[in-house]
Amino acid sequence: MGIYETLAELESKGGVAALATVIRTQGAVPRRAGSKMIVFPDGSIDGTIGGGEMESRVVAEALESLRDGDTRTIVYAFRDPEKGDVGICGGEAEVFIEPIKANETLVVAGGGHVGKAIVHLAKWLGFRVVVADDRAEFATPEHHPDADELFSCSLKELPEHVDIHESTYLVLTTRGVDVDVEGLPALLETSAAYIGVIGSRRRWETTVAALRERGVTEDQIARVTSPIGLELNAETPEEIAVSVLAQIIMLRHGGTGERMAHSPKRPRKGKGK
Repeated sequence: MGIYETLAELESKGGVAALATVIRTQGAVPRRAGSKMIVFPDGSIDGTIGGGEMESRVVAEALESLRDGDTRTIVYAFRDPEKGDVGICGGEAEVFIEPIKANETLVVAGGGHVGKAIVHLAKWLGFRVVVADDRAEFATPEHHPDADELFSCSLKELPEHVDIHESTYLVLTTRGVDVDVEGLPALLETSAAYIGVIGSRRRWETTVAALRERGVTEDQIARVTSPIGLELNAETPEEIAVSVLAQIIMLRHGGTGERMAHSPKRPRKGKGK
């Protein structure tokens, strides 16, 4: 598979990677301008920009770019390794490194009425949407025409099917405490940006007690948002979907959730008026 095909597959599956491109060369160097290499989060690569010490350093820089989200342009000299250069060919290469992040992925675990409304709204908002449910009839294209991917699996098996990373938002619209208690420990081992669980405060308190009995730590429990959503007094599945997605958008952009209404100052009355 070529570089561009790999990038297209990453986008379709919501994956992340960094792309390193040689943008300028001078003199004798391993590869010419235009050479590309994809670096995956585990340090593996697709393609090459010449191998050797330069490629090793580029991989390290690419992994750092995935962590901080910043691009990099670095010049590597091939002259004197004793002075820190990457080789002795005599030339110079400039490499541009950019983190590649596909549309953020929203995973809805639980494909009932509320889950279906969240899927529809999330897709409209531009998320890549994944649906998972251990009931096969709730994880079909007919039931969720807006979903990009569908999986019929248990909650604890979800990380085996979906690449859950810092750009993944997990929304659990499950049918009960037992499902959450069984599945949450595996999800809490991931680096998901958001883990929200539907239900009342009492339901979440019951879930937390059971999770503690299983050895789940307080720091892990604190990662979960439950009940989910902003307080809108939402009742219908569609209203609940607005509440949940509004909270995720707020967290994604660093919002406060406060009302933005503003009352302009009244003009001062002039004398004699």
